[in-house]
Amino acid sequence: MGQLRIKDKSQRDGYKPNQSIAILRYAHISPLKARLVLREIQGKDVGDALYLLAVIPKKAARIAEKVLKSVIANAEQKGLDLDRLYIKKAVADDGPILKKWIPRAHGRATMVRKRLSHITIVLEEKPEGKEEE
Repeated sequence: MGQLRIKDKSQRDGYKPNQSIAILRYAHISPLKARLVLREIQGKDVGDALYLLAVIPKKAARIAEKVLKSVIANAEQKGLDLDRLYIKKAVADDGPILKKWIPRAHGRATMVRKRLSHITIVLEEKPEGKEEE
């Protein structure tokens, strides 16, 4: 028996029609460093999150800002109301680890692990009755 196939990926992964998603795969940043920034924007409105990312002086903020702009464009393409969007989920999952060797003293070598991340941001529309001002 094969896997059940659903054509619309958003339905298969459990995403709703009022959500928009963007995933950046193989980002050259450690997941630990990316999570520090993504935790700050989770649950915030889109405008507030864009402002926060613009003022945070970290490489992860620049990467997350690009992903957030992409997911906003995806939401606009879907026809979602941009004023009611908030960040439902912002995560940095582990990607592959690039391993290389660096020569050290006395003929030894040590391994350097370059960690990559998969950054996912999910936006969702706030329900009509739960507007916050």
